[in-house]
Amino acid sequence: MKVFAFDLLPYPENLDHLKGSGTELPYPLPKRHFRPEVAVRNYEEHLEAWAFMEDLGFDGIGFNEHHTSPYGLMTSPNLMAAAVSQRTKRMKILILGNLLPIHEPLRLAEELSMLDCMTNGRLIAGFARGIPREYNVYGIAMSDSRARFEEAWEIVKLAWTEESFSYEGKFWSYHDVAIWPRPVQQPHPPVRVPVTSSQETIEWAARENVSINPGGLSPSVSQDIIRYYAQCLKKNGYEITTDHITVASSVHLADSREQAIEEAAPYTLYFNRTLFSHGNMPQRNLQHQAGYTTGVYDYMRPESRELMSRPPTFRNMTIEDIERNERLPWGTPEQVIERLINLADVSGAGTLQLSFNQGAMPHKMFMEQLERFGKDVLPAIHAHETTPLPVE
Repeated sequence: MKVFAFDLLPYPENLDHLKGSGTELPYPLPKRHFRPEVAVRNYEEHLEAWAFMEDLGFDGIGFNEHHTSPYGLMTSPNLMAAAVSQRTKRMKILILGNLLPIHEPLRLAEELSMLDCMTNGRLIAGFARGIPREYNVYGIAMSDSRARFEEAWEIVKLAWTEESFSYEGKFWSYHDVAIWPRPVQQPHPPVRVPVTSSQETIEWAARENVSINPGGLSPSVSQDIIRYYAQCLKKNGYEITTDHITVASSVHLADSREQAIEEAAPYTLYFNRTLFSHGNMPQRNLQHQAGYTTGVYDYMRPESRELMSRPPTFRNMTIEDIERNERLPWGTPEQVIERLINLADVSGAGTLQLSFNQGAMPHKMFMEQLERFGKDVLPAIHAHETTPLPVE
């Protein structure tokens, strides 16, 4: 199995004091609350951590893109990928992902081609749709999200693979374009997309034979995503493999599960209660009304559809919720290994994508977690082999 770290690069100071008497961090969060010296230190510390991951034997590092929030200072994952490309030689660099609907696709195709050359073919070019907050910031209708995503992908793919191309679309048009440079990996870098529930994204990924990161509110939702994806792949002439599936989790190592919860829970609670929904629209019914989602989950089992109808609960997460989550890979190395292997086995996943520093975790703790994982857990995960889930 392969192990990637995934780093949101959160602003490293707890900002709960800005809530005042309310429950939400103010949005937009004004300039006066941003400390440049904190951001400078944060970028340098994370670059140090990513280089350290290569020394420890990690297979890759993953970045994402989000805007206008201390949730993450990764507004341009391509910039971060370029920086880490010069500090590493072996690790894959995953961008999960550039937000296709809000960017000019030809520029993305060019930048990602540059990155594949700068890394000598180590790029995994993930794409995503983004979250409602970003559509409001960039002045793009959420109802256009799906169409813009699929059109932008067609343009990126043409730019990468054709000698030259022309395209007339609803949102973008080009005439007789040939980009330079071109990707090292042919016909193009591997592509990956996150899937939280969208039936349309699953079907698109299967048509394009693109690998997925299945999320979901529960193991049952994740299993439904993977099962339907495998069926769609088969319908399009492909067979699911372990390389098609990457599963994500947070990890924390300690001398006991109780100690791990005591150490890591404050940062996970801050992440969920304060950062995760900052300025966003997490309610699925509102996303559906805005045209961002269709609300179609026909592929799910009834119990999973019932879960999707419930309002999100992460804003109200408690330490008791964390304590009750027996699947969470927090604890001793043996407990973490067992839970991670089980997560991969039940998903048919060939790659784990692990977060070590949610919230405003101190850099020293982050580095200690990486070192302990590299020494006590990573060899056992590397030695394990998973098998694809059977197609029903």
